[in-house]
Amino acid sequence: MSGLQINEAGSRTRPTRDALIEALCTVYDPEIPVNIYDLGLIYRLEVDAEGKVEVDMTLTAPACPVAGTLPHEVGRVIDAVPGVTDATIRLVWQPPWNQERMSDEAKFQLGLL
Repeated sequence: MSGLQINEAGSRTRPTRDALIEALCTVYDPEIPVNIYDLGLIYRLEVDAEGKVEVDMTLTAPACPVAGTLPHEVGRVIDAVPGVTDATIRLVWQPPWNQERMSDEAKFQLGLL
């Protein structure tokens, strides 16, 4: 867990959604050369006023070989965002992931557009 970021007025700085997404975009599925955010593996991303972050994520398939490690990597990069006081990463399977969840950029990178 990272420490609180304090602004010049002496109050806590809440991590921004953009900073959290930027962090998520540094994590890649090892079998697909696209980051997990653009792949559509992040189903929910919320941050409260205290800097607590909750992420619901999935994998491309339930038998994905990184099921045991990818959520930990997501937690690690979220924890490193300034202002994050706690991170909860949940692996979910509903709705099942499919290619429609991918961003257009990811589809383009994979030759699907």
